[in-house]
Amino acid sequence: MNHEIAVSKAKEIADRMLAPAARQSDKDARFSSEAVAALGSTGLLGIMLSTDLGGSALGPRTFAAVIAALAEADASAAMVYLMHLCGTATIAGAPSSAAVVQTLKDIAAGRHLTTLAFSEAGSRSHFWAPVSRAKRNGDSVRLSAKKSWVTSAGQAQSYVVSALAPDGSGPTDSTLYLFPSATPGLSVAGPWDGLGMRANASAPMILEDCEVESGLQLTDDGAGFRAMLEIVLPLFNLGTSSVALGLCRAAVAGTATHLNSARFEHLGQTLGESLPTLRAQLATMQIDTDGLAARIDDLIDHLERPRETTMLRVLESKAAAGDIAIAVTSAAMRVCGGAAFSKHLAIERLFRDAHAGAVMAPTGDVLREFIGKAVLGIPLF
Repeated sequence: MNHEIAVSKAKEIADRMLAPAARQSDKDARFSSEAVAALGSTGLLGIMLSTDLGGSALGPRTFAAVIAALAEADASAAMVYLMHLCGTATIAGAPSSAAVVQTLKDIAAGRHLTTLAFSEAGSRSHFWAPVSRAKRNGDSVRLSAKKSWVTSAGQAQSYVVSALAPDGSGPTDSTLYLFPSATPGLSVAGPWDGLGMRANASAPMILEDCEVESGLQLTDDGAGFRAMLEIVLPLFNLGTSSVALGLCRAAVAGTATHLNSARFEHLGQTLGESLPTLRAQLATMQIDTDGLAARIDDLIDHLERPRETTMLRVLESKAAAGDIAIAVTSAAMRVCGGAAFSKHLAIERLFRDAHAGAVMAPTGDVLREFIGKAVLGIPLF
């Protein structure tokens, strides 16, 4: 599978399956297992895995384009896919064991959905600093933890989990582990009833004295923090920026459709024909959306050809994307007026989903703290 085929398959799933069900899925907070199955059957779950594992060996450009295409139809499904790809990349970066290789082959074959379980209430938006600690007893490693807002909770076949290393001395001395969903002691702690991204099954999970299976420690003790920064953060920030882009594109398209169809019957004109102020707001939405697309292209170029400014671009992308998505969907709410506020259009869902993305860790405030430090030459940690 090449880039064009992958994006085409994503758009087909988005148009055929996600878009028609998005409104009801949002209303019911219903996880789309059908969409996951479709992503698996078309080979999209393994697009970044090597060909010897059965994947397509595609890179960040395809990753971003597929996520944006899904997000135009349903940002919740796009977020499920994003977290899966972040988890998959983390597993692929682990030492090769029989269990790891089999998991990756199952992902490439479309039989396995994975996700990340990093955040904890005790460290909140500082996702890189778990407060739970793994315990070693002889050859066995066990973990008890309370994880917050795990996307695909109760739906994924495995969870990439962070914890302080058994002998770690600081908040960044973490280790990553993979827990199959059937692990004794692993459970979903409650339902998900959020303001936005309502269909991604993002719920807290509990690990109660869970044993790490042989071969499923994904990093050396204390090396989890490095994997979070070098593997997860660039992909996650690129992915959330791409979700924001999909939301913006959907908002622009939905607003344009409304302006072309809603009419002042007494004037014989559409809203778009009659009100230049609304056309001006639509123009600003389009400018901001195209600007975000350019920013994402720049980040992709930095990831494909790393240089001194790459991490700065990684940090900037999500911070900017969150603001842009909120601005564009907010403008869409204003321009579409009562039709948006009465939920006759999809604009209201896009507006809520945009706000959800902005508060996902690392939040805009945390990212700006990092960016400011980077500009001043102050160490980030």
